[in-house]
Amino acid sequence: MVRVHVKHGGGGGEFLYDTETSSTIDEIAKDIIEIANLQMKIQCLAVEFEPHLSKLQGDPKVMPLVRALSEAMSYASKDQVIHNKPLSLYVLRDHTRSIEKEFLVTHSVMGLSSSDLQQFLSDLQILEENTVQILWAGKELARGKKLCDFIGRNEKTKIVIRLQSPNPPPIISGGEQS
Repeated sequence: MVRVHVKHGGGGGEFLYDTETSSTIDEIAKDIIEIANLQMKIQCLAVEFEPHLSKLQGDPKVMPLVRALSEAMSYASKDQVIHNKPLSLYVLRDHTRSIEKEFLVTHSVMGLSSSDLQQFLSDLQILEENTVQILWAGKELARGKKLCDFIGRNEKTKIVIRLQSPNPPPIISGGEQS
């Protein structure tokens, strides 16, 4: 297994991901972008819910949501990198489903509506698979190729990659052009 240390979000997000050298860059991109988005989603929901939950500290009605958030935050934490534990896409999906389920049960106690969840998430800037560049050693890993085309066939390799959204196109001023 190749251990991939993924960094994203302006230095804020990072996680470990395991793959094989025979995996295509497209397969890897799909997985790591979804993991990065789920990691950001969990962090966003924790930040949004914290003020509402702190007012209800100790209320047994919100404890399942507090527990779901706490478990998800612990699992999705970049501290997992320190403990050398890769994140699983499936476990992250389960955690986000648990948070959403518990929110739908407790939203009225928190003084929120069920539509607030979608509002919180609509403000989240997610990474889009077709626009994100995957950089390793300062070079973009080209889609359509395999990981082994870049790093060789050693399955015990550890690499660091960065997810980067392309820069927006430059703004052209309204001045005359010659």
